[in-house]
Amino acid sequence: MPTGSVKLQSIKKLGQENYSYEVSDEEPAGSYMTMANSKENDKAQANKAQPAIRVGFFQLFRFATCRDRLMMVVGGVCALLHGSAQPLMLLVFGLLTDTFIEYDIELNELSDDRKECVNNTIQWKRNYTASYDLADPSNLTGWGLINNSTFEMLVPLKHRQCGLLNIEYEMTLFAFYYTGIGAAVFLLGYFQISLWVTSAARQVQLIRKMYFSKVMRMEIGWFDCTSVGELNTRLSDDINKINDAIADQVAIFVQRFTTFVCGFCVGFVKGWKLTLVIIAASPLIGVGAGLMALFVAKLTGMELQAYAKAGAVADEVLTSIRTVAAFGGEKKEVQRYDRNLVSAQRWGIRKGLIMGFFTGYIWMIIFLCYGLAFWYGSTLVVDSEEYTPGTLLQVFFGVLIAAMNLGQASPCLEAFAAGRGAATIIFETIDREPEIDCFSEAGYKLDKVKGDIEFHNVTFHYPSRPEVKILDQLSVAVKSGETTAFVGPSGAGKSTAIQLIQRFYDPKEGMVTLDGHDIRGLNIQWLRSLIGIVEQEPVLFATTIAENIRYGRPGVTMEDIITATKEANAYNFIMDLPQKFDTLVGEGGGQMSGGQKQRIAIARALVRNPRILLLDMATSALDNESEAIVQEALDKVRLGRTTISIAHRLSTIKNADVIVGFEHGRAVERGKHNELLERKGVYFTLVTLQSQGDKALNEKARQMADSHEEPEKLNLSRAGSYRASLRASIRQRSRSQLSNLVPESAYAVSQADKSKNAIPDDEDEEPVEPAPVARILKYNTPEWPYMLFGSIGAAINGGVNPVYSLLFSQILATFSITDPEAQRREINGICVFFVLVGVVSFFTQMLQGYAFSKSGELLTRRLRRLGFHAMLGQEIGWFDDHRNSPGALTTRLATDASQVQGATGSQIGMIVNSLTNIGVAVIMSFYFSWKLTMLILCFLPFIALSGGFQASMLTGFAKQDKQAMETAGRISGEALNNIRTIAGLGKERNFVQMYEAQLDAPYHAALKKANVYGACYGFAQCVVFLTNSASYRFGGYLVRQEGLHFSLVFRVISAIVTSGTALGRASSYTPDYAKAKISAARFFQLLDRVPQISIYSDKGDKWDNFQGNIEFIDCNFTYPTRPDIQVLNGLNVSVKPGQTLAFVGSSGCGKSTSVQLLERFYDPDQGKVLIDGRESTRVNVSFLRSKIGIVSQEPILFDCSIAENIKYGDNSRDIGMNEVISAAKKAQLHDFVMALPEKYDTNVGAQGSQLSRGQKQRIAIARAIIRDPKILLLDEATSALDTESEKTVQEALDKAREGRTCIVIAHRLSTIQNSDIIAVMSRGFVIEKGTHDQLMALKEAYYKLVTTGAPIS
Repeated sequence: MPTGSVKLQSIKKLGQENYSYEVSDEEPAGSYMTMANSKENDKAQANKAQPAIRVGFFQLFRFATCRDRLMMVVGGVCALLHGSAQPLMLLVFGLLTDTFIEYDIELNELSDDRKECVNNTIQWKRNYTASYDLADPSNLTGWGLINNSTFEMLVPLKHRQCGLLNIEYEMTLFAFYYTGIGAAVFLLGYFQISLWVTSAARQVQLIRKMYFSKVMRMEIGWFDCTSVGELNTRLSDDINKINDAIADQVAIFVQRFTTFVCGFCVGFVKGWKLTLVIIAASPLIGVGAGLMALFVAKLTGMELQAYAKAGAVADEVLTSIRTVAAFGGEKKEVQRYDRNLVSAQRWGIRKGLIMGFFTGYIWMIIFLCYGLAFWYGSTLVVDSEEYTPGTLLQVFFGVLIAAMNLGQASPCLEAFAAGRGAATIIFETIDREPEIDCFSEAGYKLDKVKGDIEFHNVTFHYPSRPEVKILDQLSVAVKSGETTAFVGPSGAGKSTAIQLIQRFYDPKEGMVTLDGHDIRGLNIQWLRSLIGIVEQEPVLFATTIAENIRYGRPGVTMEDIITATKEANAYNFIMDLPQKFDTLVGEGGGQMSGGQKQRIAIARALVRNPRILLLDMATSALDNESEAIVQEALDKVRLGRTTISIAHRLSTIKNADVIVGFEHGRAVERGKHNELLERKGVYFTLVTLQSQGDKALNEKARQMADSHEEPEKLNLSRAGSYRASLRASIRQRSRSQLSNLVPESAYAVSQADKSKNAIPDDEDEEPVEPAPVARILKYNTPEWPYMLFGSIGAAINGGVNPVYSLLFSQILATFSITDPEAQRREINGICVFFVLVGVVSFFTQMLQGYAFSKSGELLTRRLRRLGFHAMLGQEIGWFDDHRNSPGALTTRLATDASQVQGATGSQIGMIVNSLTNIGVAVIMSFYFSWKLTMLILCFLPFIALSGGFQASMLTGFAKQDKQAMETAGRISGEALNNIRTIAGLGKERNFVQMYEAQLDAPYHAALKKANVYGACYGFAQCVVFLTNSASYRFGGYLVRQEGLHFSLVFRVISAIVTSGTALGRASSYTPDYAKAKISAARFFQLLDRVPQISIYSDKGDKWDNFQGNIEFIDCNFTYPTRPDIQVLNGLNVSVKPGQTLAFVGSSGCGKSTSVQLLERFYDPDQGKVLIDGRESTRVNVSFLRSKIGIVSQEPILFDCSIAENIKYGDNSRDIGMNEVISAAKKAQLHDFVMALPEKYDTNVGAQGSQLSRGQKQRIAIARAIIRDPKILLLDEATSALDTESEKTVQEALDKAREGRTCIVIAHRLSTIQNSDIIAVMSRGFVIEKGTHDQLMALKEAYYKLVTTGAPIS
C-alpha cells in the first residue's frame, strides 16, 4: 500500500468483524476517538490500569552498544551547534542592515547640495552660512529669504561620519561570514543525520532479531491469544515506528529546539520590549493551530468512520460476489454503497472548510503581528532611539524563527510518541519468558524409549478461552507398539489430547507421562523429536519436496528420503513430476493436491523415524481414491510404533488395536470395534448414524455382488483439485476479513490457485501509464465553478508572499528618511497595509479551502461509485485472479479514489498558489533590479531542489526499506502462520537463522542511506546561506557603483528566497501528483475494461414461457487462472423440464464447474450450453440468472436481518412479508425463526456467523425459493451438516424440488438415489448415466462407488 494513504482496515480488529463501524447517531461527539484506536481500546478495557505507553523515551535506546551511544552523542552535539547557526546568522544580518542604512543616510545627507564632507564628518557648506549676514539690520529684506530651510541650517548638524564606510569591503566581509556559517552547517548537518541514522539502523537490526527469535520461542498458547496478522504488523510497521523515533528525528528535534531557544535569547538580549510585544500576540496563533489540528483529527476520524461503513459494504459484497451475481444484486449493492459514501463526502467538505478557515485565521494573525511589530519597533527606533534598525530586524526575525522552529519540532514529538507506543508491546514481548521454552537445554533425555503414554486426571482449557473446559479429568493409557484410535463428536477433546502429548500446552491439573516420566521434566526438543505427526491439513513450506521432507530430521541423506517416500506411497507420483524431488510445492503447498500433500507430510513424519506417531484425521480431507492410498501407507508405517489416530471415518478405525471413545473431555469407553458395538455407547451411536444412510444401498449391492470379489480400486484420477482450490478460495473469503489486516505475504494461500507458470510472482502490479490529467479533470467537470473560484483564491494567496517582502523592504527604506514627519506617515501607512493584506488573505484562504475540498470530495465519491459499479460488472473469472482479491479491491476503492484527489482538488490550489507566488516575485524582482535577480535565479533551482528533496527523501527511503524487508517478511509470515508445524518438527532455530540472514540486505541499505541522507540534508540546509552570501555581496556592489537603493536589494533577495521555498513546497507535492496520476490510471483501467460477460447490457434473448430445458453439448473448459488444467473435457448431458439430474464423481472432475457454466459465471471454451434450445452465450445474462436459484455448500449470507437475506433472492421487485414467511415455511425455517426473540428481524451477523450451519442452509434455501426459479441448483447443499440438520434440510430441499428442473451435486449417495438421472463424471466428462437401478446393474463405476460405501468426496 502506498505510504501516506489511509488504512481503513486497521479499524477492523480480528474476530470483531465489522461492528467497529456502526456508530449510532446519539453518541456524543467525542466518541469517535473510541473507534479510531479500537485496538488499544480492547486491551485498555482488559487492563484499564495500564497506560498505552509504558516505555520511557530513553528506554528506547536500551539495546544501544557503547559505539552507538558515542555516535548518538557526537550527532547530538552536531545538532546543537547546527541549531544555533540560524540565530548566529541573524546577528550578522542585523549588522549588515545597519551598514546599509548608515550608508544610505550618508548618501541622503550628501545629496543635499548645501552639505559637504569635511574631515570625515558632514558639515554645512561654508559659502552658505557666510552669505547671510544676519547681524546687518539694514538687510531686512534678508528675512524674507530666511525660510524653514535656512533656519534648519542654523542648527549645528548631528555628528555624522562620512567617507569612512566602504560598502563593498564591508559586504565582502559579510559574505565570508555567511559562507563560513554555510560550510559549517553543511558538515554539521551531514554528521548529525548520518550518525543518528547509522546508530538507529544498528539498534533496529538488533531489536528485529531479538523480537523474532523471542516470538519463535513462545509457547503455542501465546499464539492462540495473539493473532498472526498482528505479529506480522509488529515486525514490519511497529519496528519501523521505533526506527523513526530513534533515528534522524531525534537529531532534527534537537536542532530545531536549539534554534528555538537561541532565537528567543537573541530576541531578549537585543531588545526585550519588542520581544514581549510579539510574544503577547503569539498565543492567538498557537490557539488557532491547536484548534485546527484538533478539528482536522476529529473530522478525519469522522470521515474515515463514514467511509469505513462504505468500505465494509464493499468488502462484504466483493467477498460474496458469486452470491451477488447469482441473485442479480449488483445495482442494489451499488446504491447501498453510494448511500454510505454521502456521509463521508460531507465530512470531507467540512474538513476542507475548517482547514481553510483556520489557515486564513493564522495568516491574518501573522500579518497583524507584522503590522504591530513594525509599528511598535519603528517607534523604538525613531522616537526613543533605543534600537538601531538592525536590532529591530534581529529581534523580529529571532522571535519569528524561534516560533517557526518550535512549530516544526512538534511533528518529531509525534514520532517519539508513536515509537514509544510501538515499543511498549515489542519490548514487553522481548522481556517475556515463555512458559514452555523450546530453546531450553533443560530436562532429561531418556536412554531407551518404549513409548507408553498415559494421561492421569488431566484437566485443561485453552488460554484463549479459559471459560471452556476442554479436558475434564481425562485418564487414558496408550500402550507402546499398539494403535489406539480416539473417536468422538467434534469438540470432545481428541485433538487437544494429541497437542498435550507434543507439549504444546501444559495441563492445568494432572499430568501426561511417557514411560512413567512426567513429560514436563523431559527436554522439549528431544521429546518432540520422538514424535511424528500427520495433520488433517498438512502444512508444507514454500520450498522443494526434498527440503520439506528434510525438515523432518536434520542431516537426512537422500536414501533416507527415498525410503520414506516409498513407505508413504509418495515415491511414484514424485518421480512422475518433471523436476522430481526438486519440484517446488508453492506457498503452503498450493501446487499439490490434497492427497499428494498428505503423503509428503507422512514421509516427513517417517523420516524422523519416530517412536510415537500421531495421526490427526490424516485422511479426512481426501477423496476415496487418495484416501485408500494414504490409508495403505499409514497401515504400513504403524507397525511397531505407538500410534494414536483420530478419525471420523469408521473404515479407518476398525482395525485399530484399541478404540477410545471421548465425550465432553473424558474418555468414556475403550475396547475393540466389536466390544464397543455391544456396549451401545458413544461409539455405537457414531457408527450407526454414519452407516444408516449407506446401509440400504450396501445390502442391495452385496446381494448383487457375486462371490466376494475384491472390487478393484476405482480409477477416477483427479483432474486437478479445482474443488480444493474453490474451497480454499471460500476459506480465503472468510479469511479476507483477516487479509485486510495482514500483510500480503501472510495469507498468500490464495495464490495457490495460480498454476506455477501462469503468472510469475514478481509482476504483481502490472505497470500502468500515468493517466492524462485532462481525463481526470473531465470527471470533475460538473464542479468547474468551484474550481474556478478556488483558483482565484489560490492566486491571491500566492501573491501575498511577494507583497510581504515589498512591505518589509519599504519599512527598511523609511529608516533612512531624514525627515521625521514623512517617516512617521510612511510607517503608519505601511502598517495599515499589513492589516489589509491579512484580512484579504483570511477570506481567500477560506475560499480556496472550501472550493477545492468540495470539488475534490465530489470527485472522490463519483470515482468510488463508478469504480464499484465497474467491479461488480466484471465476469467472475476476473475475481479469480489473485490481484483482484476482495482485500485488494476494497483497498483500491479506499485509496486510489482518494489519491486521485491529489491531481485535482486542493492540489490544483497548491500549484496555482506556488506558481503565482513565484511569478509575482520574479516579475517584481526584475522590475526593481534585473542584474541582482539574474544572480539569485542561478541559486533558485538549488533552493527549490533542497525543499523538494527533503520531502521526497523521506517517502523514497520508506519505499526502499519496505522492499528490502519484503523477503524477511515472507519468511516471518510463513513461520508464524505455521508455528504449530514448526514447533512439532522442532525447527524454530532454522527459521530464526533464515530470518536473520534476510535482515542483512536492509541493514546495509540503511547504512548507505545514512550517508546519502546526511549529505543531502546538509546541502539543503546550507544552500540558503550561500545564496545570501553571494547576493548581498553583489548587492553592495550595485548600491555603490550603480546607485541602486539599498531597500531594493532586500526587496529582491527576500522576494526570491521566499518564492524559492514556495517552489520547494510545490515540488514536494509532485510525489502526490504522480501518485494521483498512477492511481487514476489504475482506476481508468478498471472503468475501461470490457467484461467478457456483461451484466449491465440489455443485449441477448429473453422469452416468456421459460421451460428449464438444459443441454450440455461437447463442453470444454479451463479456468482462466489455471489454463493448463482441463476441467471439462467434452461434457454431454441433458435434463428435461421438471427432472432432477445428479452429478457424482471424485473431486476435481468438473461437477461444480458445469453448474457455474449454467449460471454463466464462465462461458465454455468449446461446445455449448443450450437452455430451451438457445445457446447460453446468446441469452441475456440477468434474464438467465433470474430463472435460476442456487444453494451452495457454504451459503453466504449478508450482514443484515433474516428477512432481508431471504428477500435478497429476488432483487427485481419489492417482496412482502407474507411471501417471505411462505418461503420460510417451505424451507422448514419458519418455526426456528419464530423462536428467536426478534423473529425475522434477527441480524445474522457478518457472513451469517450468528447462526448454525443448518440454519444458514435453510435461509439459503428460502432465498432460492423466493425467486420462484425454473431451475434449482444444489451444490453439495447438505455435505457440511451433521446428521440431524441434514435430515431437516434434505426434507426442505425435496419440497423445493417439486416441479422444477433440478441439478444436484452430492457426496452422500443416500441423497441422490431417487434422482431421475445420475451422471457419473470423471476427468471432465460423463462416463455413465442412468437411474440408480440401471447403474447398479451395469456394475461399473457407480456400482463400485456404492459398494465401497464411503461418501464420495
